[in-house]
Amino acid sequence: MRAWLEQVERSADGDDALAVLAWLAGADLALPDEERTAAIRRGVLLLAAGGDPHRAVVLDGRAVVAVADDLETPERRDALDRSLAALGSEAEGLPGVQASLERLRADRELAWRAFAAGLLGEELADE
Repeated sequence: MRAWLEQVERSADGDDALAVLAWLAGADLALPDEERTAAIRRGVLLLAAGGDPHRAVVLDGRAVVAVADDLETPERRDALDRSLAALGSEAEGLPGVQASLERLRADRELAWRAFAAGLLGEELADE
């Protein structure tokens, strides 16, 4: 995990860093395959309806909000928050990562949207 965090420190900033960190933290979240696939498919379709399914994913964009809404439960948000806290202990000496993690932990709505953006970004990268 430390190698991923160091990579984020070196190369990601702003919303990209938030999405990557939330995606890393949420990697072990229990998301049923059918539910995850349907939410991601809807997000990709919303991106395509906007003209380009491979354009940059925006944290407050329609596609990200739709994925976040489709997958959100209080239990999943709690699990994501715990995972973000655990990442914080691994981010010692990485000030950019630490600041991004603090921002995510301070705003659970932002953290959940960042996680959704990470899932959507993962899908687009696989295509």
